[in-house]
Amino acid sequence: MNYDEALDYIHSPKYHGMRLGLDNIRELMTKLGNPQKRLKFIHIAGTNGKGSVASYLSHILTKAGYKTGLFTSPYIERFNERIQVNHEEIPDQSLGNITKLVKEKVESMREAPTEFEIITAIALTYFHKMDCDIVVLEVGLGGKLDSTNVIGPPLMSVITPIGYDHQAILGETLTEIAGEKAGIIKEGSTTVLYPQDKEAEEVIVQTALLKNNEVIKPDLRSLTPVLSDLNGQVFHYQTYKNLKIRLLGHHQLKNAAVVVEAVQLLNKLRFPVSEEALRDGLAETKWPGRFEVISKQPTIVIDGAHNIDSIRALVDNLTKHFSNRRIVAILGILRDKDARQMVEAVLPVIDSFITVTPDNPRAMDAGNLAGYIEEYGVPTIASDSYDQAIQMAIKQVNNHDVICAFGSLYYIGAIRSRITSGKFFINRNEALNDG
Repeated sequence: MNYDEALDYIHSPKYHGMRLGLDNIRELMTKLGNPQKRLKFIHIAGTNGKGSVASYLSHILTKAGYKTGLFTSPYIERFNERIQVNHEEIPDQSLGNITKLVKEKVESMREAPTEFEIITAIALTYFHKMDCDIVVLEVGLGGKLDSTNVIGPPLMSVITPIGYDHQAILGETLTEIAGEKAGIIKEGSTTVLYPQDKEAEEVIVQTALLKNNEVIKPDLRSLTPVLSDLNGQVFHYQTYKNLKIRLLGHHQLKNAAVVVEAVQLLNKLRFPVSEEALRDGLAETKWPGRFEVISKQPTIVIDGAHNIDSIRALVDNLTKHFSNRRIVAILGILRDKDARQMVEAVLPVIDSFITVTPDNPRAMDAGNLAGYIEEYGVPTIASDSYDQAIQMAIKQVNNHDVICAFGSLYYIGAIRSRITSGKFFINRNEALNDG
């Protein structure tokens, strides 16, 4: 099976949809020989920040000399991004070979798995074949019934900020949502917990105690910001002075503090990580699509903010870095998001909108989204394509203005690849003459 055949199989319509539960993935992994049982994991759940924390840990562990697997979702530009070892994406041929193996096992199953279950099986099989020392495993959705929860007790469970998202599946209250996220906590492990709202934190701590887990939380009182600009941030945490990260936003400092706690725990678990590896890993971590500046003339920022908490973080960043500049937004979201709440939160910092329809069956139509925004009296145009949206935005701005593309991660990658390819412009004059 070649690469294209593998992707066609993985994305086959017969595997579309969502079926929360572990029966199918357990059956599939058993047929594959349960490779996950021979791996060690750091399992990460949460509403926001999972990918950033996973990327920090992956970089640090690689710097420390461990062969480190990384499983994340969704991808930004290319499917292979989701499955990496030491920051190298799974090769096309390996993806084809392992998908062929998984397909053979799927055909003998009693019930067809979902697409995410198939991807999880491919990833776990690959990490075993690559003989990874540690795998940083990001939950897809929720935790308790997510297919990544097929693993046994991890080295640690890490739970990042919990907020309102996917309520139709995970529950309407923070208590219910936190209960689903806490499902990754397993007997006799350790839980590293980002400080939460009281309602969510009580659920996590209670679950951890029932599972005989120590709960480790960062002491945010010992977190001191030192410097922040578009090139990155410097901060002190506990006894560590002048730690550096590239990712922007105060929430990323808190994410980094969680990571420091996780690294200190790894040292106690006899997985040595030096201070040099910690510093270098933090400093080198990149995570595309998270308040990422991809052009400076004009300034273009992309951000996968797609729920109210991440939208608020985006507003904080835009206010901090671009408070005196005009901002044109490109926005695309899915139908299951609260469009009005998102728009109302971001209105104070946006001067005009261009809407797009993400390439996803659950996408909200650009025209309908534009209709919502126009009710607030803000100039808004619905575009017919990503290319048209970019062209419209570039023609609206000068080199002092800012374009911010945000919303669903299912379209952010397409915007990113088009801008970074140089397809649209080298400078503003060329942009104005384009098309």
